[in-house]
Amino acid sequence: MDKKRVDEQEAVPVALPKVDRFGFVKQETNSPDGLTKSRSAREYEREERRIRKWRKMIGVGGSDWRHYLRRKPHVVKRRIRKGIPDCLRGLVWQLISGSRDLLLMNPGVYEQLVIYETSASELDIIRDISRTFPSHVFFQQRHGPGQRSLYNVLKAYSVFDRDVGYVQGMGFVAGLLLLYMSEEDAFWLLVALLKGAVHAPMEGLYLVGLPLVQQYLFQLEQLVREQLPKLGDHFTQEMINPSMYASQWFITVFSYSFPFHLALRIWDVFLSEGVKIVFKVGLALLKYCHDDLVKLPFEKLIHALRNFPDDAMNPDMLLPMAYSIKVSKRLEEMKEDYEKQKGKLSESVKQKQLQPS
Repeated sequence: MDKKRVDEQEAVPVALPKVDRFGFVKQETNSPDGLTKSRSAREYEREERRIRKWRKMIGVGGSDWRHYLRRKPHVVKRRIRKGIPDCLRGLVWQLISGSRDLLLMNPGVYEQLVIYETSASELDIIRDISRTFPSHVFFQQRHGPGQRSLYNVLKAYSVFDRDVGYVQGMGFVAGLLLLYMSEEDAFWLLVALLKGAVHAPMEGLYLVGLPLVQQYLFQLEQLVREQLPKLGDHFTQEMINPSMYASQWFITVFSYSFPFHLALRIWDVFLSEGVKIVFKVGLALLKYCHDDLVKLPFEKLIHALRNFPDDAMNPDMLLPMAYSIKVSKRLEEMKEDYEKQKGKLSESVKQKQLQPS
């Protein structure tokens, strides 16, 4: 009898952390209950309508996707830019990235890479696992299911492509994918991105010397000078270059430090339209904050470029501004300029090496 009473006293309910709708632990907010409920009801009804449209568009398991995409590409583009419904995001990401086809063409390959192969990057991956989305419930538990899945995907990729292996920023990309799909699906989407199943390959972001990051930063710097000349001059005066604030934009496609709801909307478009959306969003942010940034000295400028204000992070404001910025033609021209410069530099180095000392 006494034992039962003690057990009853010990069975105190444990307070679980409050999380937002994406699974991140959140701080207490003081918003009025009535306002929150009313806004949520309206949003819920609108979201339900959007989901019905999307389900009709993609069909069961994506069976109608290609047919609809061929018939109405502009409708698909417009709907993706408005945001993919969260409950369908994982499936649609696989469809627009080409990763579903890779998965079907390579049965059993992922399991082979995870179980039977070893990677030179295993210790590096283990060291970095706890740094990936540390405030998300899926990844919080040490050696829990989230961390194990992330380890498996990163290890498998480091074996699949030993030239790339593993680089720290890859954890945020793989982690983001794992929140919307299985390990095997996330792995093949990572392959589709880095190997260029649909758009230009991303692997240069993670190769030794980060060659693609260097190219993108060169292009971004030129675009800032052309489209925001006053800010470009101020950056030159304060000796600010894009590597000081924009490298993570490209390496993690905004998933590292940007609000998650904004990162998801950017990823929707990134998987559909390619890397140009990263340039557009970056330019839109700089444009939105332009009048404040041009007044700041070096240290405050660096801080501002790494910590944009909340009002600048509203996707319904920022993304339409980004879509209005045209970059495709100039990116191609600047890529050619960059490759010419790189070729001249390489030739100059060779000439110096051939000269007698």
